[in-house]
Amino acid sequence: MNATIVVYGSSTGTCEAIADKIAKKLGCEAINVQNLTADVVGNNKNLILGTSTWGAGEMQDDWYDGLKVLQGADLSGKTIALFGCGDCGSYSDTFVGGMGELYNGIKSSGAHFVGSVGTDDYSFDDSEALVDGKFIGLPLDDVNEDDKTDSRIDAWIADILPTL
Repeated sequence: MNATIVVYGSSTGTCEAIADKIAKKLGCEAINVQNLTADVVGNNKNLILGTSTWGAGEMQDDWYDGLKVLQGADLSGKTIALFGCGDCGSYSDTFVGGMGELYNGIKSSGAHFVGSVGTDDYSFDDSEALVDGKFIGLPLDDVNEDDKTDSRIDAWIADILPTL
């Protein structure tokens, strides 16, 4: 069994590039959600899941099939960390909503979720990705706040690494 895999859904390449960065820092593989299978889920203890946000806060289109794969798999005993890409300037009322939609689809799966992030360093109006006043994963805006992306990833990895 592999320890960790990063799974991303990306339409423009931004989420893919971030997934590749995270995978490199963790020393693991990143795969497109289109390649997610029950075997991939079963062969990994830790799942790092990332999605961009589209429309009125929806996850990236390929994740709808990927979510079905996750919902059909046994996630109990697995550790899941989420990251989401969004635009806090143009879509401040649905910022990283796709990450929230992904979480809501698997939150009752029996998996252990790690990597929540405080809201203090973010400018936004609302997000479906908030649980108990914190983001349920790492929110990134590589459009308006690209100067913060690397430091946010590094801090998040330092936070989740002991649990992986």
